[in-house]
Amino acid sequence: MDDMDHRILSALHACGADPRVASAARGLSVAGEHGALWLAAGLAGAAVDGARRGAWLRGTALVAGAHLGSMSVKRLVRRARPAHVRPRVRTAGRHSFPSSHATSAAAAAVAFGALGAPALAPLAAAMCLSRLVVGVHYPSDVAAGAALGALTARAGARWMRGGVPDSACAGRRG
Repeated sequence: MDDMDHRILSALHACGADPRVASAARGLSVAGEHGALWLAAGLAGAAVDGARRGAWLRGTALVAGAHLGSMSVKRLVRRARPAHVRPRVRTAGRHSFPSSHATSAAAAAVAFGALGAPALAPLAAAMCLSRLVVGVHYPSDVAAGAALGALTARAGARWMRGGVPDSACAGRRG
């Protein structure tokens, strides 16, 4: 797996040779630091969707919880960041597994997607890929982070909706 991780990372990192790609990836990295983009999106949803303000706030709490969970796993696993590529951004920490950017992005895509914001999913995917383009994570770090985020949001889905079953919430989009 390490060889595959290295090869995939090297290939995607090479995409950053294009200054436009590198700039976009760096921008996503900055916006996603500590889940800031996703927390702001959740708070914006709460501000504009008064009827479901509580659900948006609980979804935002799920995103924050997923992010904190990924940081805890990092402290336990302590995998070093990739050393075979030159990073294009500075990182808040030196541990790589799992990607906290991917964790919060996937949690937001699942939680806020359930509230009628599916447009966040492509942005979340771009956030995940950006971690490889900037060279600070292995693909397995990103995959593990995305899985952790998605599972956290899915596990808290009923709580997020205030105990409303899936079928009852699906019909309400605004």
